[in-house]
Amino acid sequence: MKIVVLSGGRSTERNVSLSSGVKITNALRSKGYEVAYVDSFLGVDVEEERIDDLFTTQPEDEKNLVIADEVLTDEKINALRKDDTIGLLGKNVLKICQHADIVYMGLHGEDGENGKMQAVFDVFDIKYTGSGSLASGIAMDKKFSKEVFVQNHIQTADYTTTTTSDITADDIPFGFPMVVKPSNGGSSVGTHIIRNESELKDNIADALRFDKEVLIEEYIKGREFSVAMVDNHALPAVEITVDTGWYDFQHKFVENNVTHFITPPDLDDETHQRMQEMTKDTFEALGMSNYGRVDFLLRDSELYVMEANTLPGMTPLSLMPREAKAAGISYADLCESIIKSKVRIYENEK
Repeated sequence: MKIVVLSGGRSTERNVSLSSGVKITNALRSKGYEVAYVDSFLGVDVEEERIDDLFTTQPEDEKNLVIADEVLTDEKINALRKDDTIGLLGKNVLKICQHADIVYMGLHGEDGENGKMQAVFDVFDIKYTGSGSLASGIAMDKKFSKEVFVQNHIQTADYTTTTTSDITADDIPFGFPMVVKPSNGGSSVGTHIIRNESELKDNIADALRFDKEVLIEEYIKGREFSVAMVDNHALPAVEITVDTGWYDFQHKFVENNVTHFITPPDLDDETHQRMQEMTKDTFEALGMSNYGRVDFLLRDSELYVMEANTLPGMTPLSLMPREAKAAGISYADLCESIIKSKVRIYENEK
């Protein structure tokens, strides 16, 4: 089987994706698969008759897996291209993907998770891992996914949205503290906890740098968990704790001694099982398939679904591989199971 691992892309999570992509590539190559590691935005300068040479079982260098403590703007990413174009796909990406049996979507954020890439691949009959274009787009948009949660009686924090920072606390149907975040985004980029009126406008303005619409959400003070699903099987939950601050971009991707991951978590069986069942309910409501992750907050005995991730991180610090390890599944086996699960989905659609 020939596999393209697609990573990088055009997103604030670009560096996270590049890290995931290298790890996924080496894991699949260790299983004997011929894999081409491709940056979806930069592409590859290769003659068409040499494309098959990109598929190899030789490992990539992992020495640069550390993710820079930096949020990449569109301007910085666009500047990486030397031909002054800013389209979705880099040079030869489509042709390379057409040479593969399936594309492993190692992308995160924007063009990877918002359904655009999936829609392009559907048009060209290119197989890929993860959810389809519609489910990806709905899950990526926090306002739309919240509306789906409410319609399907999945408990979530109260929320409202705005497209402007010209707003006061009187315009918001709940009080402080509250959370603001871009409606389309990930890795907590542009996310802020707001504790009073004086912080409101500036932090909404910052979130608007990353999307045209901002979600304003009731702050739920509670324990933070995540549950991954692969092939309709919920993995053990992982609890995330931080000694200082909250689980922001730096705590997620910059190695430190103040962020802790506990899996399986210290939970009673009933609550743990309820969390896993809510994960399945969330997948079904959003139309997700193959694999993904759902994030929770637990306040007293109440569980709140915060959001779903259709292409969760696979970096050395990511949550999903930790959950798989707790279930006795190695990183390489996890990557392979995602491929095999999606192949079965395609076969059943015939």
